Amino acid sequence: MTATIDQVSTKFFDYVIVGGGTAGLTLAARLSEDPDVSVLVLEAGGANLDEPGILRPASWGSHFTNTSWTWPYKTIKQKELGDADYFWFRGKGLGGSSGINFMCWTKPPKEEIDEFEKLGNPGWNWQNYERYVAKTEGFYSPSEEVIKRNDNVNMNFDTWKIGRDGPLKLAYPGKIDALENKVLQTMLNAGLPKAPHPLSGDPKGVFLIPNTYDPVKHTRTYSATAFYVPNKDRPNLKVLINAAAHRIITQPATNGKLSAVGVEFEYDGKIHTVNAQKDVCLAAGGLKSPQLLELSGIGRRDVLEKIGVSLKAELPGLGENVQEHMFIGISWELKDDVGFETVDLLRDATHNAKHLDLHALGEGLYTRGIIGFAFNGLNQLSSLADTIYEKTKAKVLANKDKYPPGLLEQYNIQLDRIKRGAPGQEIICIPGFLSGPNPPKEGKSYITILAAMNHCFSRGSIHSTSIDPHKEPEFDPRYFEQEVDLDIFTESVKYVRRLGEVAPLKDITVNEYNPGPSVKDDAQVRDFIKKCMNTTWHTSSACSMLPKEKGGVVDPELRVYGTNNIRVVDLSVVPLQFAAHPMATVFAIAEQGADIIKGKFNPLEASLEKLKISA
Repeated sequence: MTATIDQVSTKFFDYVIVGGGTAGLTLAARLSEDPDVSVLVLEAGGANLDEPGILRPASWGSHFTNTSWTWPYKTIKQKELGDADYFWFRGKGLGGSSGINFMCWTKPPKEEIDEFEKLGNPGWNWQNYERYVAKTEGFYSPSEEVIKRNDNVNMNFDTWKIGRDGPLKLAYPGKIDALENKVLQTMLNAGLPKAPHPLSGDPKGVFLIPNTYDPVKHTRTYSATAFYVPNKDRPNLKVLINAAAHRIITQPATNGKLSAVGVEFEYDGKIHTVNAQKDVCLAAGGLKSPQLLELSGIGRRDVLEKIGVSLKAELPGLGENVQEHMFIGISWELKDDVGFETVDLLRDATHNAKHLDLHALGEGLYTRGIIGFAFNGLNQLSSLADTIYEKTKAKVLANKDKYPPGLLEQYNIQLDRIKRGAPGQEIICIPGFLSGPNPPKEGKSYITILAAMNHCFSRGSIHSTSIDPHKEPEFDPRYFEQEVDLDIFTESVKYVRRLGEVAPLKDITVNEYNPGPSVKDDAQVRDFIKKCMNTTWHTSSACSMLPKEKGGVVDPELRVYGTNNIRVVDLSVVPLQFAAHPMATVFAIAEQGADIIKGKFNPLEASLEKLKISA
């Protein structure tokens, strides 16, 4: 049972967590393990538990039209993209975006987590990341049959460092047919290597990933099933749904900093407050946590003056340094006689009904997942890698005195990533149609390969435009503001298109359907990208964990600068985007954050200990 308003309004809790999503429920479960502390979660959406449409795999994107499950946020118009705007969908309700995402479980390269520490965050390194994400992971190895059938990639799970005892069930989906394997074999035949340690710090190459998937029930697993449902009856844990936070209530403390004393929120059209005795933790996600800080008087002076909020703590970096991943689909029409069932069948009502019935038996297309991946360095995909590197390096050096504090350091790391061949370019197999501009033909099946960008140089912003908490902030990713992003994206798309000429993919397809043969030269490819690319809904870094003088918003203990007890625990604290889908990393941040808050992990001490061990 979720809480009632009478159990929350004007009451006192040790910890008030704003947001019952991926990070919020994880944090709440871990903090409430101590029976002597009280924990409240305020979630703006509903419970949405036991919803077949959420729990059913292979329902990718179907959630976005349901405003009970999804916040349909939207960016402002993007000048580099012909004034197009983009939906930035986010999960609404318990579980947040882990309840509506595409269920992909990937982890970054070791070096890219260690770069968090290099940017000034002691204790935020791969060694600790791996330990904390393993607390969440409950991995089930696939059957010997599946392993044998896919022995062209690394399926030696004895060598994989992945947690098996955590509450979040991870597994390979029930239906893995030969189509994925043919796409992966195509990549291998094109010269890409097998990934040595796909989920253990070295994902460079081709591999199959597990999903957030219950292998017994054949349903989605997410933070609600892993961290809320098993702990919902704890007497010291309260979760209030349909409770939208408006602002953090603060008071000046004797040390000159702000202390949070409560949260103002709306429930059933009325304004309420709840009191916090220890910490207020924002876990409202990469898009909303910065807005809540601004409405609480924390942030850029110019932004707060413009909307009429009194400045209480000045943080010039809040809402800045915003980073995003992008993707675009290249689709081929499959030959009619190849015998592969793709999710394209689900567009037909008769087939859809059949597979809904099959899912109840643990069979059919609704037990399918997105599992075929390759993460690659630019030098693996393009002969222009050195040229792009030198061009970008020259531009960075020419503008080094114009960048906001801290950005040059990030750009130098990103340049090094290009030079060392870090796997910032991602290739994803989709067993169906996911591309433009041409719509799918009735009765036809497709294979789509996505080219995705993970190390973008462009930086956006998220800022409030009104004191009214009901008005969404201005989301501005500034796509392709830095030309290098389009240069690299173009090379990735060209590489993926060439895969269509490699067996076995060429043997099972009729033709390239999108973008199609009319798109030939680089200029046309760039135009195709600008018209048909999309976000991957991985927005990070608006509350970057960096030194304050380098644009930081939170310190290595996730505490907001200028405050004693306001923390941010979600994807917005990531200082520099990485080559992975972020879900696993959000769980890791919440796990490590919980131990920091409980006093079980001191980032500085952990960093010093690491130095002793390495010495």
